[in-house]
Amino acid sequence: MNIRLIKKTEINELVKIWYEGSLLAHDFIDKEYWKSQQTEMEEKYIPMSETYVVSHENDVVGFVSMLDNYLAALFIDVKHQGEGYGKSLLDFVKGKRETIQLKVYKKNSKAVDFYLKNGFVIKEKSVDEQTSEEEFLMEWEMD
Repeated sequence: MNIRLIKKTEINELVKIWYEGSLLAHDFIDKEYWKSQQTEMEEKYIPMSETYVVSHENDVVGFVSMLDNYLAALFIDVKHQGEGYGKSLLDFVKGKRETIQLKVYKKNSKAVDFYLKNGFVIKEKSVDEQTSEEEFLMEWEMD
């Protein structure tokens, strides 16, 4: 397992991982919403973020994107979920920050449980304006 900064040539691959992961984790949101966000992920969100990829052998299997202390995205290829890559990426960015915040949909219970298990606490509840879904603002602070 290797974690490193993204190469520009990998953005399309990360958008594919993000899209497939979003459909799986957020099946309570219309898939047309995720389709409509692909171009922004490719052209705006990933390029403006501090993004690290995790690879196994020569294959990129996931990524994490940070905007300052905000964890904007953490996605693992659906074929490799549950293999420890997400925790490795999370631990990696925890080593670079004193505090991390993120938002996660309340209905995405696997992700909520993952972040709670990894030291995050729920700070507030809100409703995402774009999807009208409830979400949690979660935070982790270095001990």
